[in-house]
Amino acid sequence: MNYRDFITDPARPCAVVVHRGIWRDAPENSLAAIESAISGGYDAVEIDIRRSADGGLFLLHDDTLERMTGLEQPPEVLGSEQLSSLVLRNRDGGDGNAFTSEKLPSLAEVFDQTRGRIFLHLDVKDRSVIPEVIACARSMGVDAQVDFWASVKGPEDLAWVRETVTPHDVLFMAKTRLNVPDADIQVKALSDLSPSVCEIYFDDLDQVAALRQRLGDSAMALWVNTLDSVSCAGFTDTAALIDPDAVWGRLIDAGISVIQTDEAAALATYLAARRA
Repeated sequence: MNYRDFITDPARPCAVVVHRGIWRDAPENSLAAIESAISGGYDAVEIDIRRSADGGLFLLHDDTLERMTGLEQPPEVLGSEQLSSLVLRNRDGGDGNAFTSEKLPSLAEVFDQTRGRIFLHLDVKDRSVIPEVIACARSMGVDAQVDFWASVKGPEDLAWVRETVTPHDVLFMAKTRLNVPDADIQVKALSDLSPSVCEIYFDDLDQVAALRQRLGDSAMALWVNTLDSVSCAGFTDTAALIDPDAVWGRLIDAGISVIQTDEAAALATYLAARRA
């Protein structure tokens, strides 16, 4: 099954998206962390992508390499050969985590590793690089198992998506904020684009209900992050570990069918118990 078919399947259970791989036992955004996500049987893994000075594509979240490699430079100023030689600190990096044998992986290495094994949520940090990532995915035959993500705040973003992403027939995920003054403009752009999946931010579940009513019979899947750092309305991983019904359960009951989390094992266990 390709990613779009999976996302739009109304019969599937809530999808579990692993944030930067299983990074508590390996460096985030590393091949080892991704392999653990595959071994755990999760639906998708989120990875962060940046471009090297010579056009290489590598996995890194931050603007600089400091937290994960100790090198105080942005990856965009270094060549692919130098980037691929850098070793990663464990877990989420920083001075408190030791260096490991894992090296900064290229996107091509990840595509080879994950082909046919797990879906990939690609957080390309500079959206101007997205065409290069699409080309890489297509050339490596994995374009049906990845998604591309960007904010859709209004007509300009809508036009950009239609010009840059839509012609390639890859899965696109919009990011829409329901809790900002121009929310109506964002929802109008979302309705016009009608992507297969949308990441939403909100202040209360009434905003989610209003969106679902406005979308009507649309099969658009709604994605929410319960990551502590970017969660909505107190629906956090930390709170979910204490009371999963009050967090993950309420989100699912509100129509959320994709959850990105740092607590993938706990979410998967909760979903299995909920289906029992």
